[in-house]
Amino acid sequence: MATVPMGQPSRLALYLDLIRWNRPAGWLLLLWPTLAALWVAAGGFPGWHLLAVFTLGTILMRSAGCCINDVADRDFDRHVKRTAQRPVTSGRIGVREALAVGAVLALAAFCLVLTTNTVTVLWSFAALAVTLVYPYAKRFVSMPQAVLGVAFSFGIPMAFAAVQQQVPPLAWGLLVANLFWVLAYDTEYAMVDRDDDLRIGMKTSAITLGRADVPAIAAFYLVWLAAWTALIGSQVQARPLVWGLTLLVALAQVGWHVRLIADRSRDGCFRAFRTNHWLGFTVFAGTALVLA
Repeated sequence: MATVPMGQPSRLALYLDLIRWNRPAGWLLLLWPTLAALWVAAGGFPGWHLLAVFTLGTILMRSAGCCINDVADRDFDRHVKRTAQRPVTSGRIGVREALAVGAVLALAAFCLVLTTNTVTVLWSFAALAVTLVYPYAKRFVSMPQAVLGVAFSFGIPMAFAAVQQQVPPLAWGLLVANLFWVLAYDTEYAMVDRDDDLRIGMKTSAITLGRADVPAIAAFYLVWLAAWTALIGSQVQARPLVWGLTLLVALAQVGWHVRLIADRSRDGCFRAFRTNHWLGFTVFAGTALVLA
């Protein structure tokens, strides 16, 4: 029986590190808008089956995306302090092995999708295509966070497809609205690595926006909240006080985020990014409550 040398992490530990298992903020950022869309599409609780499919599917696809991203960025990540010790970048996991792990995770997610309907299955291929494209967008697109916004919001049309067997205009409107939230938090994330990215020639929204980054992030947050409110407005009319309180809590968090990133420090920007899942949870909880 093979043993792991003293001081060396096991293969399982490396795989868990590869998929960021100890950093759940990443998949939570995908989960909350997806679940909110499920509630909107269903006009309330969507049922345990779809809740389980989309929760587990989100975790699996986020994990698969980490495998693809780390392979694509391995030559860049070694020059960035925050990412230099990632398993693929450091050579502890090979490229083929990482891709194999990602393929297994994506296949498991696809098996979950097969329990829904044909429309959702078909849209899952588009979701996979966007997942594969995003890691390479950072080489060519000045605002790659917009591509990530589409990838991180694609659970919204899939949720509508699973509930209604169609993707109505409302789903695309919510996707565009959510894209602005992704622009906000991923620009905060990009601000952490701005100096390293400038040195290695990576394109990010933090670099493109320059000194306009902080006001732009504040604007992205506000557009997201305003657009989400406008799009589900007819459904929240019955409980305006609940939605009003939701917006107050969300806006308080936005104000705190702006304070955290105001001096553009690495620690402040990273803390703002890592706590965005609470903002997403706030909007999901408010959406679920007004539709209860």
